[in-house]
Amino acid sequence: MTLTTGTRLARYEILSRLGAGGMGEVYRARDTRLDRDVAIKVLSEQFAQDPDLLARFQREGKAAAALSHPNIRAIYDIGTDQGTTFAVMELLEGDTLAARIKRAPPDWREAVEIGLAVANGLAAAHAKGIVHRDIKPANIFLDTNGGVKILDFGLARLKSKEKGPEQKPTETASWETQPGMVMGTVVYMSPEQLRGQAVDARSDVFAFGCVLYEMVTGLRPFGGDSNADIIASILHDPPPALSESGRKRPAELDRLIARCLQKDPAQRFPSGRELALALKCLVQKLVGTETAEWQETETPPAARPQINPPSASVAVLPFVNMSPDKENEYFSDGLADELINALTKVEGLRVAPRTSAFAFKGKNEDIRKIGEQLNVRTVLEGSVRKAGNRLRINAQLVNVADSAYLWSETYTRQLEDVFAIQDEIAQNIVKALRVILSEKEKRAIEKAPTADVKAYDYYLQGRQFFHQLRRKSLEFARRMFARAIALDPGYARAYAGLADCCSLLYTRWDASTANLEEADKASRKALKLDPDLAEAHVARGLAVLLGKQYELAHQEFETALRLSPNLFETHYFYGRACREQGMLAEAARLFERAAQLNPADYQAPLAAANVFAGLGRPAESAAAYRRSLELIDKHLQMHPDDARALYLGAIASCRLGDRDRGLDLAKQSLALDPEEPMTLYAVACVYAILSQSDEAIDCLSKAVANGYSHKEWIKNDADLNALRSHPRFQALLQGL
Repeated sequence: MTLTTGTRLARYEILSRLGAGGMGEVYRARDTRLDRDVAIKVLSEQFAQDPDLLARFQREGKAAAALSHPNIRAIYDIGTDQGTTFAVMELLEGDTLAARIKRAPPDWREAVEIGLAVANGLAAAHAKGIVHRDIKPANIFLDTNGGVKILDFGLARLKSKEKGPEQKPTETASWETQPGMVMGTVVYMSPEQLRGQAVDARSDVFAFGCVLYEMVTGLRPFGGDSNADIIASILHDPPPALSESGRKRPAELDRLIARCLQKDPAQRFPSGRELALALKCLVQKLVGTETAEWQETETPPAARPQINPPSASVAVLPFVNMSPDKENEYFSDGLADELINALTKVEGLRVAPRTSAFAFKGKNEDIRKIGEQLNVRTVLEGSVRKAGNRLRINAQLVNVADSAYLWSETYTRQLEDVFAIQDEIAQNIVKALRVILSEKEKRAIEKAPTADVKAYDYYLQGRQFFHQLRRKSLEFARRMFARAIALDPGYARAYAGLADCCSLLYTRWDASTANLEEADKASRKALKLDPDLAEAHVARGLAVLLGKQYELAHQEFETALRLSPNLFETHYFYGRACREQGMLAEAARLFERAAQLNPADYQAPLAAANVFAGLGRPAESAAAYRRSLELIDKHLQMHPDDARALYLGAIASCRLGDRDRGLDLAKQSLALDPEEPMTLYAVACVYAILSQSDEAIDCLSKAVANGYSHKEWIKNDADLNALRSHPRFQALLQGL
């Protein structure tokens, strides 16, 4: 049935014909009730008279309508009017991947980006038990805004408990040309599908592998002069080596495609979820490079399970950098960091701290294990592509219990819209988790930190280096925060970041008057610009603590706690302030609360262990040391070259009586950072705990010579108690 302009189907007015599909014609139409343009697929009269085909058409609508994902074409409605059966769909502008490949196959980076979008869509479908069964370039749409959509769930089937065999294909099997004879398009069909066996998500993975192979090489993996030849090739032949195409691509991508195209379903990725995780991991390793060595990421052993995570709880994982320039990773990390900061302001929502969530950066980890380790019920993941002034951000909120998507969206906008995007993501997370925002919390989330996107860019670079907590990285971070301030003198968070850099540099490396004065000046300015910014009060508390203004430091930390009760940094640094003043019971309480807020952080329980020892509570001290060491071991499994984790693990091991391991970890940290003052200071503590006084003072002297100058810490650190009466130690202390 061909419809003319002006024809009405229910409330939809036909505007123009768009084309024909395998089961009917597609039209542009106007939804007169919602006042929007839509696409309408009309089932041809021939097919409408076939009960099986009619059921298949209705199944398409029901299957796709059950899904809500930015990488799946939305189905709005399905109905019959005047004897015409139709489905109402999202109207897309652009072209199919098939047309794109025909014009010019994409390079491997674009192919991976398109593939990741398709894998995310399949993951959403597979999580609901829906198998597409006809993934091919013609069913993948590239819209003009840069989005990627999976089309045509006409072959999708909800999994049933009873799986009977499929209809077996014939030599001329092609769903496009022989409707009703076979479920799928032969050249992209899996071996089990061709044999008429029951199919599951792994058949979609095989078809996906065919599509990715075709994008990367410009050729199909299985060919022949007839369908019979193609079927035989799929069943028995390996695909031609990708190297035969002569096109550039990394070997790691070859291995991923080869796994998708395994004849045995058990050897493929189990579903779109695992496929998407593998692609994300590959992107983290390869984007911005031409070649790289692939190393399988070991899955860290699960942490002790946390019981009953709060119903409103979320972990924001580092966003995957999809930009051509790998240096833009600071931007994708920064976006996740900013979302964590925004969500932390919501009192009824538990947010996994940055250090815990970012431990999974680049790791191909199961979503349930992430939820267990971080003690959250939902996880936000996403990707960012930044090219010039254009942004494409994909974000999705996943339920830990069943890996179902609670919310997802893709944003393709200008760089200056980044703050609006962050606000929308945060608001949608809160809405999905049914958290009621107060007006103050809503204003805090909506408040843009700056109006200058270049200043924001410098700020994100500063945060990226600040979290590395090394002297050179802190100095670079300070420069980036200063550049942000130069562009936007009203940027309160940049001033807070600048103050924190100066405070940490003063504490650990350079106790100069210049650092102290700059920390004081920047923290004052941050508070003046934004009195309601908890981070500004933490920065101010740290700065005045260095000047021994203890009462003012307490006031600032208390204000930060009131403004943001769940901010890890407030509890941790407030605890350090209390310990420095000898308020050990209060310090222990704050460190324990910090450990609860950030279950993956090993520093807070280590600090608590030290305080418990000072309080004469050896059992609690030993328990805290053991907990800290467990966390350090888990951290080192993912980050074996982290000198700080190594030397703190050395201290914990020695305190627990494991002398040999303590010395081994201390030597490993020194091998990584032999001139780093903090490393030298910590190794001095290890030797002091083991009563090796000369070795301890040698390390301590070298630490001071290399810039460590925090006299008060040396005077009061319990780890150095064995050195107090040593003449060399007394002389060193007097010289500071």
